[in-house]
Amino acid sequence: MIPNDVRERVDKLRDLINDYRYHYHVLDESIMSEAAADSLKHELSQLEEKYPELITPDSPTQRVAGKALDKFQKVTHSERMISLADVFSEEEVADWLDRIAKLGAINPELFVDIKMDGLAMALIYEDGLLKQAVTRGDGKVGEDVTMNVRTIQNVPLSIPQKEHTEVRGEVVIFKADFEKLNEEQRAKGKPEFANPRNLAAGTIRQLDPKIAASRPLKFMGYDMVSPNLPKNSDVYERLEALGFRTSKQQKIYHDLAGAMGFIRELETARQDLPFGTDGAVIKVNDRKVYQALGIVGKTPRAAVAFKYPAEEVATTVKDIVISIGRTGAATPVAVFDPVQVAGSTVRHASLHNADEIARLDIRIGDTVIIYKAGDIIPQVNRVLTELRPSSSEPYDYEKALAEQYPELEFERPAGEVVYRVKGSNAGEMLKRAVEYYASKPGLNIEGLGEKNVVALIDAGLVGSIADLYTLTAGQVEALDRFAEISAHKLIDNIQASKNPPLARFITAIGIRHIGTQTAIDLAAHFKTLDALRDATESELIEMPGIGKIVAESILAFFADEDNLALLDRLKELGVEPVYQDTSGGKLNGLSFVVTGTLDSMGRDAAAEKIRALGGEFHSSVVKTTSYLVAGHNTGKSKLEKAAKYGTEVIDEEKFLELLGE
Repeated sequence: MIPNDVRERVDKLRDLINDYRYHYHVLDESIMSEAAADSLKHELSQLEEKYPELITPDSPTQRVAGKALDKFQKVTHSERMISLADVFSEEEVADWLDRIAKLGAINPELFVDIKMDGLAMALIYEDGLLKQAVTRGDGKVGEDVTMNVRTIQNVPLSIPQKEHTEVRGEVVIFKADFEKLNEEQRAKGKPEFANPRNLAAGTIRQLDPKIAASRPLKFMGYDMVSPNLPKNSDVYERLEALGFRTSKQQKIYHDLAGAMGFIRELETARQDLPFGTDGAVIKVNDRKVYQALGIVGKTPRAAVAFKYPAEEVATTVKDIVISIGRTGAATPVAVFDPVQVAGSTVRHASLHNADEIARLDIRIGDTVIIYKAGDIIPQVNRVLTELRPSSSEPYDYEKALAEQYPELEFERPAGEVVYRVKGSNAGEMLKRAVEYYASKPGLNIEGLGEKNVVALIDAGLVGSIADLYTLTAGQVEALDRFAEISAHKLIDNIQASKNPPLARFITAIGIRHIGTQTAIDLAAHFKTLDALRDATESELIEMPGIGKIVAESILAFFADEDNLALLDRLKELGVEPVYQDTSGGKLNGLSFVVTGTLDSMGRDAAAEKIRALGGEFHSSVVKTTSYLVAGHNTGKSKLEKAAKYGTEVIDEEKFLELLGE
């Protein structure tokens, strides 16, 4: 049974991809980046692979892009000009090799080359003379653009080979030439061209060959249909011998490791290549084996296109959470499943403010295109409303504030776009944050109580938590509250806190709704701060005791740019929290509540001892409470709850015995 939402998603993906293909390959217009379209196509192919019943003959995965334009004579290709299946990881390349191995291609010699970003073209020669140039079109029928191609300076009008020859390659504009063209456009006060690929394609499709002749087009060969040579590497040698330009990046490998190593080298080197590229092509080098493997759908089995990490990608908004910054400003953040953008994993992107949400009309469940501004900060480019679920509702910002922060009041000052916590003061918030970081539930830094925190901040010595670790004894000693010994002692205590228990650190950084026990649970589950930082909403909600509000609070904290900058700065200064495994402690699996006054220790000390031995400490009696420790002046309510739930009540002596003291 195929879920209805899957059917709806597949239908909408097909419609949008077909619309993109028509604009990109027929009209030479780009309604989104190729990288974003690739991610949509990849999603569709994965859905169809999972639900093959949904595959239809008109699906974008079953066809090659575009169709011939009416303004040129249509030509049927001697052999189809087919597209390659895209892969995005070494694992997918390995899966491809496993598939063809099952068909007999075991450990084949691999031919690897850069994938050029241009307009696919077939050049046909008869008796050594250029007879016809044909675009790919829909793969079966292309367009005769011979007059335009004849103007390309590096296309041989004759070749030293009299037999019927068909060369295939890409028409491109080099990056330097493209920039020069745009400089000329700017000087003339004309609009700049969008990108080299679209300009090359648009130029070839001009009816007037003079336009093609005026632009620096180049043809880069990569294949020959005829004559049929033994290996793909032989084809490149023949192309160069006949006077065709190739990428000169091709290499042969006999294993996956070698091929992938070269592909990673190309990923770095491609920035210095003269032409644009978004990946590499991996082929079985033996052309007999290549042909014997055949075609599946519209792609050859014997080759794949490895796509480099996209600078843009499409993904689905799972949630919109609101982060409260150090100044009390409320910043909305789009949360989505992890995606690769420009070579790194991205899980969320700032939506800036309520006006930006309204401008984008972004909603939970929307498919969006994200990119990295300056290759650093993830941003939402636009919403693909064509893929919007039918059940979608506009995002109510004020309602979300009330739901996520019910204990706070917000206001939007006149003339500002940002909602802020009512009555918030940046200086006071910083003092509370530093004080809590150093408090007993936090890192318990002796000597860093409220008055000393205020003194350090008012003196301008501490502007963030990280500044604690750059303080010197001399700076502290200059303050009225300190002398030489107390100043050195404070610095020593601060430096000694650089490797705190992970649970304490999670508590100390002040994630809203995260108390000591929840911090312990998070530390036990994720083991490292980086793992918690990278957690998805679904991973958090799966944990016992973590509901949607707490999960949203955690996501909002780690989506806030100021918080991330603080954590990075702390790491630079040597602050590295350490996970302490207490699962083997003698109190593991037991939970305690303390009521009344103990003679031997305070409640905080009791809680710390319990947790150090693997037990849990709670403030109220519930069904799962193992022991209620009753000291002096015990309250009746906790004893009544203990009786109700059958919780064992013990005195301080028994408690100390359980602690082993």
